[in-house]
Amino acid sequence: MHNLISMQDVKKEDVAEILHRAEFMKNVCNFKVKYDKRRDIVLGNLFFEPSTRTRMSFEIAMLRLNGKVSNFAEKLSLTSLEKGENLTDTIRTIDSYCDILVIRSPKAGTARHASEIAEHPVINAGDGSNQHPTQALLDMYTIKKLKKKISGLNIALIGDLKFGRTVHSLLYGLAMFNANISLISPEDLRMPSFIIDNVKDINKNETGHIKEIYDKDKDVNKMTKEGKFDVIYLTRIQKERFADIEEYEDIKDAYKITKDAISDNTIVMHPLPRIDEIDREIDNTKNAAYFEQAKNGIPVRMAIIDYLLENFYKDKK
Repeated sequence: MHNLISMQDVKKEDVAEILHRAEFMKNVCNFKVKYDKRRDIVLGNLFFEPSTRTRMSFEIAMLRLNGKVSNFAEKLSLTSLEKGENLTDTIRTIDSYCDILVIRSPKAGTARHASEIAEHPVINAGDGSNQHPTQALLDMYTIKKLKKKISGLNIALIGDLKFGRTVHSLLYGLAMFNANISLISPEDLRMPSFIIDNVKDINKNETGHIKEIYDKDKDVNKMTKEGKFDVIYLTRIQKERFADIEEYEDIKDAYKITKDAISDNTIVMHPLPRIDEIDREIDNTKNAAYFEQAKNGIPVRMAIIDYLLENFYKDKK
């Protein structure tokens, strides 16, 4: 495994190794151990759309590994792409400068295209509404840390499941480790059927199950109470996806989780940024896991960088 493009491509043993390695990287972050194997390695950050947590956590992850970071300008007006250079030439050039590439694009398939061109490892940091595998891995790490396991947990993925790339990737990962998954969304924003079918096909020998729930009553708090979930994973309803603004206004408040809807042992997760999907009263409770989740992005992305580079240099010999 030299590249991380889609959770669909990742094997169970790769996930297990990355999660195990992330625990070691957490000790590196806390200055409990030293790790110099990636000293002076240069990571190229190519972000073609805005990002806060993902971009910064990749930068800090590389710095924690004693490496270096070169950031590709987010404003295309500052790059040769503005002059008409095609993406293929840009990737080839930056690949010749760096040892590993991280790429985010509003267009699905860009990261895979880059991996087919680049000689060095490529990490997908989100490609359109397609996949966001590093987010899925840090989500799984967070669940395992807080719940001590993934297998057998009852997990609800709630909100925009059609365009939310984080939940697309997470569904693959959770099914791989036998979680019982409920998909709760408006009917127009349900998880694409081809993803569900693909996940079921890949994991046909696993014991977890996937259940779709279309929220006709627009009462997500009632469903979370009745569902007795171990984990509630929310994504925002994306205003920009609605052709009819009235339809958005009608549905957006129905997907706000309140404190009363959560049982004592349920953890609430969100890939962030959030708008108002989570009642602010939850922030200071033991149920809130989303800030811990964001923090875990650094050790998990350190582990991903380290694992891909290790495999790359091993196979290059």
